[in-house]
Amino acid sequence: MKLPTTLKNLFTARNTTIAVSVMVLIGFVVLLIASNVYKSLAPPVNPIIERSDDLVREGDQIQLNLLNGCGDQGVARRTMNYLRSAGFDVVEIDNYSRFSVQRSFVIDRVGDSLSAMKTAKALGIDDSLRVLRIDSTLYVRCSVVIGKDYRNLKPYQ
Repeated sequence: MKLPTTLKNLFTARNTTIAVSVMVLIGFVVLLIASNVYKSLAPPVNPIIERSDDLVREGDQIQLNLLNGCGDQGVARRTMNYLRSAGFDVVEIDNYSRFSVQRSFVIDRVGDSLSAMKTAKALGIDDSLRVLRIDSTLYVRCSVVIGKDYRNLKPYQ
C-alpha cells in the first residue's frame, strides 16, 4: 500500500527533526563532559600567602573585600560565599562608588601582585584587569569590584 505524498513528507520531516534533536543533545553531553574534565584537571587556586612581608606572615589567608559595582542585589554575597568556600578570607562586602562598572576587576591594595593575581584567577577575572591602588588603611590585600559581567565569573558558572 502506498502512502499519500503528504504522509511521506510528514515522516521525512519528523525523522529530520529527531535527528537534529539527537545531534544537539549529543553535542550538549560532549560539552558537559569536556567541561567537567577541564575543571578536574585545573588545580584550584591556593588562597594562602606564600611569602612574608611587613604586613602578613607566610601561611595566612588572602584577605580581601568585595565591592558591588553593578548594582544587582546579592551579587557580592554570592561571590563572598564562593571565595570563602575556596579558602579566601572575605572581610567585608560593600557597594562601589558607582554601579556602572562594565567589567569586574581586582585592586591590589598593598603591592602584593601575587595575592591579587590569585584572587583574579579564582574568580575568572582576566589578569589584565588588575590595578594597583595602594591603601594600607583598608587592612586587606586586595579589593574585587564586581561589574555587570558578573555572570561570566566562576561563582556563576
